[in-house]
Amino acid sequence: MGDVLLVMLPALILAAVLWAVTTALKPRNFGISDAERYQRELAVKSLAHYSAQVQAAEAARARVEATTRPSQNSQQQSQQADNARSALLARIGSAPTRTRHGREDALLAVGHLSPQLLLQLQSLARDGQKTKAARLLRQSTHTDFKTAKNYVDRL
Repeated sequence: MGDVLLVMLPALILAAVLWAVTTALKPRNFGISDAERYQRELAVKSLAHYSAQVQAAEAARARVEATTRPSQNSQQQSQQADNARSALLARIGSAPTRTRHGREDALLAVGHLSPQLLLQLQSLARDGQKTKAARLLRQSTHTDFKTAKNYVDRL
């Protein structure tokens, strides 16, 4: 029995050393369980989905704003037209003039709407007569209907 122990003992020690070396060199998962790994993957997918939804919402908002607000070019054109009207009114005089329809000009010398017209437009817009208010603004300032409607919608 002593001879068996002399042969078996080094074999057991060799087997234990080999097992320890293979266990030490085996790749580790750093303590992350399958549930934690699944939660992390789910969080990454959720974040990607949320960012895609935010981008889609921003694109939709930009499309809506582009259709409801006048473009930069039309804003510049309306500002240039307002400046031209105010310069013309300043040249003629600061008193309101009569237009071809017999009304006083709705634009003051600085290019703003007269307070009477503004109050009338606000009351029409509050009463739900936005089309009539846009038509009145269009006739008073000689602007196109889209610009007048956008202005009335913002009141």
